[in-house]
Amino acid sequence: MQSFYSRGKLLLTGEYVVLDGALALALPTKFGQHLNVQSIDSPQLHWKSFDENGNLWFEGSFEFSQGKIKPNLRTDISNRLSEILNAVKVLKKDFFSSNRGFNITTNLEFSRSWGLGTSSTLINNIASWVKIDPYKLLELSFGGSGYDIACAQNNSALTYQLKGKDRQIKLIDFNPKFNDELFFIHLNRKQDSRQGIANYNLNKKELKNSISEINKITSKVLECQDLIEFERLITDHENIISEIIKTKPVKETLFKDYNGAIKSLGAWGGDFILVTGKLEDMDYFKNKGFHTILNFKNLLA
Repeated sequence: MQSFYSRGKLLLTGEYVVLDGALALALPTKFGQHLNVQSIDSPQLHWKSFDENGNLWFEGSFEFSQGKIKPNLRTDISNRLSEILNAVKVLKKDFFSSNRGFNITTNLEFSRSWGLGTSSTLINNIASWVKIDPYKLLELSFGGSGYDIACAQNNSALTYQLKGKDRQIKLIDFNPKFNDELFFIHLNRKQDSRQGIANYNLNKKELKNSISEINKITSKVLECQDLIEFERLITDHENIISEIIKTKPVKETLFKDYNGAIKSLGAWGGDFILVTGKLEDMDYFKNKGFHTILNFKNLLA
């Protein structure tokens, strides 16, 4: 049996504009996804996916037919998986042959609703198994900037930037001295990143000045060791992205009376937010029904 593992992700700065060349700060998480593969003699693929509690959340079989991989039972998940597997065939056409197949299991370490990269960790694991470029597989399947693939492959914070067709990835030590006052809170709903990107592309105008400002903020966040300055930086970041995507910041819509700073992470409207404050300040969010609260050390690799 072959086994593969990839880490989840959070995008601390540069959401949306990372697609257009902004410098982004990305954070791999302690939680990821495992992929286990066992070869079998028949030209079929049997798939089982388990959640963080060991419960089966997807099971399906796929046939190799007329050069394509087709699900035996069509569902949203099986259709999406077949798209990924057929993208594999585009990149390595002889990998799925008529004389062998596979039993595959995946095991998540985080809730599918958290938005930490159920898809990106799968893409990276499959690419590692097949020995193809994960960024090309991402491009042929889900799309996106690729920062999540960089997180899947690394154990430390990193900066990520697209420059033309090249990507610049730099591993960094991001451990601000006020990290005990940084919390990640789940908004009890999952945001569709693809839809978020589509809305961004629909609304964006001239981005040169905005990207320049985001780049400065990312660079300052990397060096920042003062919480008040950090709060100012992430608030400025929220205001810039708010203007680009024509959406109010989450603090303004949900948490207007909270004293600390709040920043959306990734596509706005769901998944995790970053919140500054003391441990006792988190009661504010619990009282509003938000109980998935992780601190910096609990969540990040």
